[in-house]
Amino acid sequence: MGLGLLLPLTGCGGPTAADSARAEVQQVLDRRAAALLGRDATAYGATGTRTEYTRLRALPLASWSYRVTAVRRTGSGATADAELRYRVAGYDKAPVDTRRTLTLGRTADGRWYVTADRPAEQAGQQLWDQGTVTAVRGRHSLVLGGGGTTAGLEPYARLADRAVPAVSGAWGTDWSRRVVVLVPRSLAAMASLLGAPAANYRGIAAVTTGEAGGAGRAPADRVVVNPEAYALLGDAGKQVVLTHETTHVATRARTTAATPLWLSEGYADWVGYLGTGRTPAEAAPELARAVRDGEVPDALPADDDFAFTREPVRLARAYEGGWLACRMIADRWGAARLGAFYRSVGAHGQRTGAVEEALRTVLGTTPRDFTARWRAYLTAQLG
Repeated sequence: MGLGLLLPLTGCGGPTAADSARAEVQQVLDRRAAALLGRDATAYGATGTRTEYTRLRALPLASWSYRVTAVRRTGSGATADAELRYRVAGYDKAPVDTRRTLTLGRTADGRWYVTADRPAEQAGQQLWDQGTVTAVRGRHSLVLGGGGTTAGLEPYARLADRAVPAVSGAWGTDWSRRVVVLVPRSLAAMASLLGAPAANYRGIAAVTTGEAGGAGRAPADRVVVNPEAYALLGDAGKQVVLTHETTHVATRARTTAATPLWLSEGYADWVGYLGTGRTPAEAAPELARAVRDGEVPDALPADDDFAFTREPVRLARAYEGGWLACRMIADRWGAARLGAFYRSVGAHGQRTGAVEEALRTVLGTTPRDFTARWRAYLTAQLG
């Protein structure tokens, strides 16, 4: 057989069965997304199970879309991998990205339909994976619960609504001035949302997580509450926690790989404790105990000291040390200079030299002098 006869047989061909199935599944998911955004329960049901529709009804959505990345045939059905992107209306400037695995069946006449939609392997759960989402809207907040009642979420909204203007008063208004708070049912449910072992968050009242929606775009932040640890706090402590986490939301765009944790966590605590009347010894009991015992730290806390898996006393001292470093800057150089210092460090782009340059240009000091001042401040405030 000559070359001229071989070419047509080995050249461009039509779509494969896998390509066809992938395109058909994508069409089903496109219809499913449109029905969800359009609040059309009938159209959603025509694409498969209605479980997610029921659980998601309270979530205000600005966008929701799937991108199918793979389809594997399984007898009469299929399993699909997809990237889900969604945006909460009025809160997210960029979509949250998450990976999903969908199970599909096929009707006798060849139409695909969804039978299950779950997190992909090693991807954290979304709140609706844990049950029907309950929502409470505040003036500056949206509180979402994984089940439960709106009455149970209202206290969170009140505290978040106080936190937002408090943060703006310290940091400024160059942020969204809105916060989304997730309240799962338990510590285990919180850990599932974060895709990490529950032991990592035992005793941690809340964390803030940002999921980047694309290069150069502001992330969509979520304050995730540990209801078990949070419930042990008094009213003042609960407010400090939500103000601290809201500060992370406000500063996220200026927090980069150059920002050490002593600064990001210390600044969030500084804002959280503003106006509470708490003395350094009251707010930093573990570090106060160390200072009284003659164990003044030689250096500012390292990033590793903030790991949730650290021994609790060491973790507490790291947070307290970062807070007192930021408090010292505010006391010595002023609150405005503290904010400028934070922004300057984050703008450096890389860790090496970031703090050193900001100390020089914003505070007019050196790392050695700053550390010495901080150690003296600990002794004066806590000794």
